[in-house]
Amino acid sequence: MAKETGRKLIAQNKKARHDYHILDTYEAGLVLTGTEVKSLRIGRASLVDGFAQLDGGEAWLLGVHIPEYSQGTWTNHAARRKRKLLLHRAEIDKLIGKTQESGHTLVPLQLYFKDGRAKVEIALAKGKKEYDKRQTLREKQDRREADRAMSAARRRGRR
Repeated sequence: MAKETGRKLIAQNKKARHDYHILDTYEAGLVLTGTEVKSLRIGRASLVDGFAQLDGGEAWLLGVHIPEYSQGTWTNHAARRKRKLLLHRAEIDKLIGKTQESGHTLVPLQLYFKDGRAKVEIALAKGKKEYDKRQTLREKQDRREADRAMSAARRRGRR
């Protein structure tokens, strides 16, 4: 079989960018079982309730839903099990210091295959207040309206 190259997105957590201020991002490998990899290759996963936790000098991914593989037998995995993240020691040490600050957490942003290996992009994030969320939505809506107005003016100018 030919070696897989490039990046193939499996799942994305769009709600995380809405709910949190993203301060820093890290790419981490995942320790998975065979049926989990097969389920991911089909493109099935959900990061919505996921978060990362640092415990005993190791990073763990919790709450991520990878459904059972349909052709799996008794060797199938639990859908929401605790999965180990593969990060460098310096990154883990840095994250331990940052997450102990008030209001900081680790959330998964994307799950993807990079050159055939499953990776997760985790972010050091700080929760947004309700008014911050409204402000972000307002800015996004204003930008969209401005783009529409500019494209409409360009279309009128061509005629």
